[in-house]
Amino acid sequence: MCKIILKNDGEWVKRLDDIKMRVSGIEKSFPGVKALSDIDFAIRKGTVHALCGENGAGKSTLMKIIMGLYQPDKGQIFLDGKPVEIKNPIQARELGISMIAQELNYVPELSVEENLFLGRLPVNKAGKVVWKKVRREAKKFLEEEGLPYTPEQKLKTLTVSDIQMLEIIKAVTNRAQVIIMDEPTSSISHKEVEQLFGKIEELKAQGVSIIYISHKMEEVFRIADDITVLRDGAVVSTDKAEELDLDTVIARMVGRRLDNVYPKERTEVGEKALEVEHFTRKGVFEDISFYVRKGEIVGFAGLVGAGRTETMRAVFGLDPHDSGVIRIEGKETQIKSPSDSIEHKLVMLSESRRDDGIVPVRSVMENASLASLNQFIYGGYAHRAKERSGVKESFLKMNVKTPTLDTAISSLSGGNQQKVLLSRWMLCNPDIMILDEPTRGIDVGAKFEIYKLITDIVKENKAVIMVSSELPELIGMCDRIYIMCQGRISGCISKDAFSQETIMKHAAGLVNEDSSGGA
Repeated sequence: MCKIILKNDGEWVKRLDDIKMRVSGIEKSFPGVKALSDIDFAIRKGTVHALCGENGAGKSTLMKIIMGLYQPDKGQIFLDGKPVEIKNPIQARELGISMIAQELNYVPELSVEENLFLGRLPVNKAGKVVWKKVRREAKKFLEEEGLPYTPEQKLKTLTVSDIQMLEIIKAVTNRAQVIIMDEPTSSISHKEVEQLFGKIEELKAQGVSIIYISHKMEEVFRIADDITVLRDGAVVSTDKAEELDLDTVIARMVGRRLDNVYPKERTEVGEKALEVEHFTRKGVFEDISFYVRKGEIVGFAGLVGAGRTETMRAVFGLDPHDSGVIRIEGKETQIKSPSDSIEHKLVMLSESRRDDGIVPVRSVMENASLASLNQFIYGGYAHRAKERSGVKESFLKMNVKTPTLDTAISSLSGGNQQKVLLSRWMLCNPDIMILDEPTRGIDVGAKFEIYKLITDIVKENKAVIMVSSELPELIGMCDRIYIMCQGRISGCISKDAFSQETIMKHAAGLVNEDSSGGA
């Protein structure tokens, strides 16, 4: 029988009729790591239960156990008060549990309708797929959600935010009674976030329970009814959201209070390190001009689809451009590939860890040294001892948490994967760093560490360009901010003029202003 349900005014209370799901005494260990220890918490019917914790706290491991991807070493899961054994995701779905993963799982060559019904295509008595029903149902779902594409479109033609919304629809169409949402707003626009929150309210009214995982604490306090905090694989607390405040939750997550979330320091700003003039890729971005100076952090803001990432990819040499000039240290420089950029000490942390960052089947050491192998290869041989020493030193600076250097990077938390990727570029000893969404999907403690690293980088007279969808992050860390709208720079503001309202007006194209960059 369920005994620990919800803490209220310091006491554990029993409300069995209200409980949809409970996990009790869950434990899970991996070689060298105890991921979960005696986890016990419950989700009430028709509520949003936020799960907060640093990367590596055990959130993802717990969700994988609930979905049947992992089997617990000990413990029990209850649904509607009855014990259940979930051996795989298919069984989880049959029990009414769905999950929207942070790293989107989809088949780009399949159509929207095929992805929506993947694994559950309706068939007739002869075992043939009833495509008319698939098309009809898919069209109905898209119309209900106001999504502007057809069931026949392939997913590879859609944006990341479109695919994120489809994943949400898929979970809803599964008729799930428990939906796990892992960073569901990480890749969608403000308008789509509002649509999502509206959908969550609808689901709550229908009695659906939602486990919500997000490192955006303002979202958590906006929509959560209950909040459970995990730290180091154990439950720290479970409370009603209305009884908590932001500082308390963060302190419980990291085990200490963070007095200054953005550790920005004043630095001596020098000459221009990178200058881009009249950069154009037809149909993607046009006439982009900006610069960043030594010792300076320059931000890039804009709505989803504004062209920020596309511009930076072209500057780094990942994608082609049609016209424009790049100057490094005042000299015109031809960059046609990432190797050209690295040679000129310009590096880029990509937006998507999974697609453009990590090599999941390789170790953390191999991932970290990938861009600087020339330092460790001479005489035709790789000098592994030197490689291990260099990577280990970089990991100490970055505070990377990994059991060993030979651990597969795919087994690390998102925050530690991000720090491995930053270590990769720091090993190249760059002068200019482009950081595209450097803190996406990572916790406040890991964010603070990355902000400290960025501050230390510019103190060494290096230049940083930070692309981010989080306006408080840009305002807290940058010296100047360029704003993009529909493939163009719509404005550039200096620190004394920073405000979210001003940035959003530029991002929405509501301000007509010289976009030359000034400041």
